[in-house]
Amino acid sequence: MFITQYKKQLVIIAALIMIVSVAIIANLKLQIGIDFTGGSLTEVSYELAPDKTQVETNIVMMDLGGVSVRESVDESGRDAFLVRTRDLNEAERVQLEETLVTIGTGGEISRFTSIGPVIGQELKDKAIWAILGVVAIIVLYIAFAFAGIGTPISSWVYGFVTIVVLVHDVLVPTAIMSLLGYFYGVEVDVLFVMAILAVLGYSVNDTIVIFDRVRENLVNNRTEKRTKHVEPGGIEREDVVYTLTAPYAELVGKAVKETLARSINTSLTTLVALTALYFIGGAVTQTFALILMAGVVAGAYSSIFIASPLVIMYADYKARKDNQPTS
Repeated sequence: MFITQYKKQLVIIAALIMIVSVAIIANLKLQIGIDFTGGSLTEVSYELAPDKTQVETNIVMMDLGGVSVRESVDESGRDAFLVRTRDLNEAERVQLEETLVTIGTGGEISRFTSIGPVIGQELKDKAIWAILGVVAIIVLYIAFAFAGIGTPISSWVYGFVTIVVLVHDVLVPTAIMSLLGYFYGVEVDVLFVMAILAVLGYSVNDTIVIFDRVRENLVNNRTEKRTKHVEPGGIEREDVVYTLTAPYAELVGKAVKETLARSINTSLTTLVALTALYFIGGAVTQTFALILMAGVVAGAYSSIFIASPLVIMYADYKARKDNQPTS
């Protein structure tokens, strides 16, 4: 199987992808939206939109502090601007709306959102805890589900490898979000967090399907030797030692081969639905769909080309350490 033959190269490629993603995020940063920072967001739509410079000049004259103006398209397909400011009082909000609607032709306020800084911080904390909670539950589930396999690696290794895979799958769409924010001003909001949580669920599902087939292959291709002994105090215990009848790498490669069609078909059908959402859905869901598409592609790749090579490489390392060949 190719993952056995090229396992080191595949892991190196994955490491490079993760390093590049981290570099992009660290250098370009994420544009954090008002959902997490607090403030006001006003969307104004036009039949004939003015220049962005003209909009910025008129808003600066209002002395509202730091202001961000980004070109957009509203739900009706009209040209629009998203104006982000600090939290405004009622008088400031009315003044801003009057200024915006009179700049271009057919100006109309299509959306206004105001979030206090306390609520923004609360949303940020909940988002972090939600992601950490999902990761913790995934590790515990995998460790429990794979308990008792014991040959040649423990169930906790499968859980750890799954987390490495999830880090890869989160870094890729996050790096794309960072690029979108740098070049197009796209901001991180609650929908982005929802997309990341969906990516986590999708990715771990793909990985567990492959690992579960690995578990079946291990059970069907091993012999067991049971020995009983009496411990101090008269307690009788039974030890079980498993010996594989086929190389571990071969069994993992077989598992990947048996689930390859399923993984590809699932990813393709999901991408078709997300592509339709991106082109047919509104502007609000476009970024959500794009991040999900990136996560689906990353998840399909990592489940096949990262998770399986990693468990094989760890098994080889453990075998060398114990002087017991596995592949």
